[in-house]
Amino acid sequence: MEAPRLAHTMSSPTSPCEEVIKNLSLEAIQLCDRDGNKSQDSGIAEMEELPVPHNIKISNITCDSFKISWDMDSKSKDRITHYFIDLNKKENKNSNKFKHKDVPTKLVAKAVPLPMTVRGHWFLSPRTEYTVAVQTASKQVDGDYVVSEWSEIIEFCTADYSKVHLTQLLEKAEVIAGRMLKLSVFYRNQHKEYFDYIREHHGNAMQPSIKDNSGSHGSPISGKLEGIFFSCNTEFNTGKPPQDSPYGRYRYEIAAEKLFNPNTNLYFGDFYCMYTAYHYVILVIAPVGSPGDEFCKQRLPQLNIKDNKFLTCDEEDGVLVYHHAQDVILEVIYTDPVDLSLGTVAEITGHQLMSLSTANAKKDPSCKTCNISVGR
Repeated sequence: MEAPRLAHTMSSPTSPCEEVIKNLSLEAIQLCDRDGNKSQDSGIAEMEELPVPHNIKISNITCDSFKISWDMDSKSKDRITHYFIDLNKKENKNSNKFKHKDVPTKLVAKAVPLPMTVRGHWFLSPRTEYTVAVQTASKQVDGDYVVSEWSEIIEFCTADYSKVHLTQLLEKAEVIAGRMLKLSVFYRNQHKEYFDYIREHHGNAMQPSIKDNSGSHGSPISGKLEGIFFSCNTEFNTGKPPQDSPYGRYRYEIAAEKLFNPNTNLYFGDFYCMYTAYHYVILVIAPVGSPGDEFCKQRLPQLNIKDNKFLTCDEEDGVLVYHHAQDVILEVIYTDPVDLSLGTVAEITGHQLMSLSTANAKKDPSCKTCNISVGR
């Protein structure tokens, strides 16, 4: 049976935690310093004879939860009624434990069998380093507490989004994808020097590189998946790629069937915006059985290449026909090297719109369209 979930000990009048806390069998406490000394106004007394937690273990880590257990001496163990847990982002571990009285880091739960599950998207974010320390406490008849000394400080890092979380993002993206438009090519914009370098140092083949940290903070492909970015959106009135680009004045174009065909798998990677009205969807194309395919199969929701809301490859009269979603900007990652000889490089006639660049772009955590109910 899962242990009770923990909640913030205090919240501001407008805090979204209030409704959550109402549904939990937890009690509010006032803040005290991690070093074991009570705050001036905490109303918490010390009692050295309460056992101090030690040998703390963190397990079953997800993007918004973890399990915690520890050892403690049997002395006065039966007097323990509550556990106090101080949870902080690692970068703040040597600073004041709270900047405002209504933004506490202390969590409290009734003493239950260990390990205990700590869960809550209001204070846990994916792929984030945290520190944690624990006290044991005994609630008195007057409502006050006596507490042990703080345990040692343990560090851990939360996990990436799971397939379940990415499927939630996928479903939100499907809602706004819009109607499908035809396309015939994938394209990649870069500076002339990039293509010169590829010809001179990589035998004419563009090489996969590690994806940057743009998009959702919990995305399992950021900083891990190797691939080559391509675009495929077309202008509504011409059916061709737009002439403007944020990434350089030279464009490599390649026929869609060279990269995307029945011998490739398609995966959903991310959905995000950058404080703008338009949204981005990241898709991954991986040759069947390739290292990229194996990476994605374990981490990302797979899409039916013939039937999905974003990018399709279907056969009509013996010819492969391609469509893309009109109302999102697609970023396509191809996971294998691509030889320049398979396409063409030419200078575009439009502008270089740097404001549209998504390099290491930060996702808007307040957007209701592209966020899910776990830590950002």
